[in-house]
Formats: sequence, C-alpha cells, structure tokens
Amino acid sequence: MDFTKKDWWKRAVIYQIYPKSFQDSDGDGIGDLPGIISRLDYLQKLGVDALWLCPVFASPQADNGYDISDYRAIDPMFGTMEDMRALIREAKARGIGILLDLVLNHTSDRHRWFREALKGRDNPFHDYYIWRDGEPGTPPNGMKATFGGPAWTWVPELGQYYFHQFAPQQPDLNWANPKVRQELYGVIRSWMAEGVAGFRLDVIDQVGKDPDLEVTANGPRLLEFLREMNRETFGGANLVTVGETWGANIERARQYSAPDGSIFSMVFQFEQMVLDQGPSKWEPRPMTLPALKKSIARWQQGLHGCGWNSLFWNNHDLPRIVSRWGDDGACRVQSAQALAVALHGLQGTPYIYQGEELGMTNAAYPLADLRDIESLNAYKDLRARGWSDAEAMAAIHRVGRDNARTPMQWSAGPNAGFTAGTPWMRINPNHTAVNAEAALADPGSVFYTYQKLIALRKTCPVFVEGDFTLLCPEDEQVFAYVRRGGGQALLAAVNLSGRPAAFPLPEEFSGAELLLATQGSPAPGALRPWEALLYCKKE
Repeated sequence: MDFTKKDWWKRAVIYQIYPKSFQDSDGDGIGDLPGIISRLDYLQKLGVDALWLCPVFASPQADNGYDISDYRAIDPMFGTMEDMRALIREAKARGIGILLDLVLNHTSDRHRWFREALKGRDNPFHDYYIWRDGEPGTPPNGMKATFGGPAWTWVPELGQYYFHQFAPQQPDLNWANPKVRQELYGVIRSWMAEGVAGFRLDVIDQVGKDPDLEVTANGPRLLEFLREMNRETFGGANLVTVGETWGANIERARQYSAPDGSIFSMVFQFEQMVLDQGPSKWEPRPMTLPALKKSIARWQQGLHGCGWNSLFWNNHDLPRIVSRWGDDGACRVQSAQALAVALHGLQGTPYIYQGEELGMTNAAYPLADLRDIESLNAYKDLRARGWSDAEAMAAIHRVGRDNARTPMQWSAGPNAGFTAGTPWMRINPNHTAVNAEAALADPGSVFYTYQKLIALRKTCPVFVEGDFTLLCPEDEQVFAYVRRGGGQALLAAVNLSGRPAAFPLPEEFSGAELLLATQGSPAPGALRPWEALLYCKKE
C-alpha cells in the first residue's frame, strides 16, 4: 500500500491482531511482537494493508492491556521498544502499516499519574482524574460500571470517590483538564514519530463525559476535544484514525468521519452488532435478516459521500461471527465465505479479525478456563440475579469476549503452533481441523475467499466509490445489493441461510463478469445454502 496517497485507507483492508493470542516466539505461552514479525509473510500473502494491534503498552493486565500504565513503553510480555521498531520496519517493507490501539479515556490505577493523584487533593496530578466528595457507602450517584458494580470507588485517605466507567483498576481521565489533553497529545505525537500508520482510539466518544449528569458517551464537550486532538496531532498527516464510538448514530458518525478530516478517518459503530441483544448483551433477542439489511442500508446510504464507516463482523470484544450468525458445524466454510462476501462488497474499510480468515469458531470453555474480566464478573452478577449456572454459562458461551481471544490456530500440531510452552489461554480443540496450514493447502478454503476479496478492492473502483441500493429487503434468506460508481456496477447476492433460496439474476447483470463464486458455477435463478456471488459490469 502506498501510504503517501491521499485517503489510502479507503482502499485498504485492515487486519486486527490480539497480540497476546497471535504468535508466541519465546515459549512463555503469551503472544509477542517477535511472533507477529514471524508471521508477516502470511499476512502479506493474505493481502492486508495494515495491522491494528490491540494494546501492547505496559499494563498490569486487569483488562488485558486496556488498562495502560505507561503509554510510551512496551509491556515486557510483548517485547521491547526495539521489537516494536522492528515490527514497524519489517511490516512497512511488505507494504503493511501498523495501527496502535490507544486508550485515552482511562488509565491503569498503576499509572504514575494515578499513583500521584492518590497522594493528596493538592497534588498536581489529582485533577488528572475525576473525583467527587462523599461519604463511605454513599457514592455521588447510582451510575454503574460496564464491567459490573458501581462506577465510583471510595478512597478513604482522600475522603473522595473516583469515577471509572469500566473496572475500578481503570480510573477515567479528566479531559476537562487541559494538562491531561496535552499529555495525551504528546503520547500521540511520540508514536507518530516512530512511523506508525495510524491509531484506533478506544471508546473515544466517552472522553467528553459528565458523570454529574450521568452522561458518558457524546458529552457536551466531546466534539471540541476531538477537533483539538486532531489539530494538535494527526490532522493533515495522512494517517488512518479510527474512533470506537458505541454511542454513534449516523448524524454523529458524519461529524466524526467528515471528509474534511477534522476529526477521524472513520468510525467503528455497532448498530448492526447489537441487533441480537436484549436489555444487556447477555440476554438475546431474535434478529431477522430483514432487520440486519435495513440497518446496513441506512448506514451505507447515510454516510455515502459525507462520512466513512468501518466494516466488521468480528473483533476482540465480539463472539466469532461464524458461530453467531453462520453455521459453525457442517457448513462452517460455506457460511464463513458467505458472510465475508456480504461484508466486503459494502462501502467502507473492511477489518479482518485474526482467525476470521480461517473460519475460527467460538469455544465453549468451562468457567475455570475463562480469562476475561467482563465474563467473570457477569457470571457472578447473573448468578446473583437468580440465573442458574447453565443459563449464565450459556450466555457467556454465546457472546463472551473470550470467544475471540483464544490463541490463533496455525497448525494441527501441539498448541496449534501458537506456542512451544503452556498457552496463557486454552487452545480451541478444533484446531486440528481449523488452522492456517490446512487452509493454505486448500484452494477452496475461507482464506482464499478473503484473499480474493482483498484483491478485488484494489482493482475494482466500485468497491470504494459506489453507492448502495438494497434488493429484496424483506427476503429472509438473501442479502443482495447493487453498487454503482467508478464506471462500474457491482451486484452482491448472498444466501445467508442453510436452505436453498430463489434469486433470479437481475436482467441488467445478464452477461456481467462473475468476479467471485463461493460454490462453483451458479445455478440459474437460485442460490445454494450459504452461497455467495459477486458480479461486475461496466457502465
């Protein structure tokens, strides 16, 4: 990828790595930076343009690295600063950029700033965090933390509570303090100087919060803060910047990702990914394909020409899509391919989460094998609410974050080729069948479908430029759409079900080039179970 070309990220496909689970190089059972370097040729073969690394900064790992204790240091479990520089250099030599995951909403409670803040109300760092006076057992309000329990923790030595939207070990930074903002901007500039290709900004729509009003996302000063950060750091640098914005609607997403480049390159928004969730993520609700298509269509049409979206089915916080909305049994390969085509034909920048290109699945581990703080806290909370052990574990197996964090499955050998030691987390037992070595040897594998989709984005302008028209919106099996732009028309027709589906080819695509077919030559007027087709014609 030519990273000097304007808006290079619109033509890119980004691969997300969870470093702890990608590749271990030294036998300690934990993935590391040298391990990533050793797999760069694999990633180059896949064709991806950039790697988004989940946090590799110094951290006590209360939330698997999303509790940072030093933004300028690499955690020893992952390697050294020299290893990071080698990764940036070696990736660039293969046309691959490195994106760092910055957590600017909160730090670890072990961060030097917070340790100083605990020393007294008059300490200069005390105002780096959000404090409120109170009495023991009577927090300032009833706000709850995302990971369970109250969002306020009492510090008796200070006679105050501090605010944390996540775990108590993750105190929220006070962005209203300009010194805090300048500290963070300095961090961003230091990593820009190291040659990274961009940043993913964790829960960034929460930095303008007002806990007194019980407002977290989309606070009153949010846009002011984000525009200031852009001006003082990556604005105009042609880096890719991705804002994780759980609370974004289309109007806000247009502001965050406006073509003038005043805030971010693109947003992560999650509307489609919560359609099957009830009052909480642990309580499922039925999701229909028409509802999913309607949501996707609104975002495709709502951002066309005035914003930019991220395209993803998976990430480190979500269960594996082939287990969630596909068929991870007999049709694992076919359903993984169908879901890939459905997503990659859309406008936006596609993200592939490690192992997605292999069709990796969820893993239903017992409680003792879970590692995620959210799932462990949820189990306690759900049991306290009267759920049975079976009900609580079923919810965790369905949507728990550990599903995405099982070690990468490289081979059928010991520990899936991930480590020569004892893995930090149990390996999915199906690695003997689902692994990169087997996928690379099979021309019909999920891997090669992703490789083809990535190549098409580089060669067909319609993938980047085209508008979006949804076909058969009420069909409960078929997701089909047409995109037009760049002198081309693209038709995607995907059967997202395990039953045959009728789909007469639109007359205008009669004689069009068949770019991709996941199950061989198409059958006239129909789609096989989990079959996906892409047609393209000149206009």
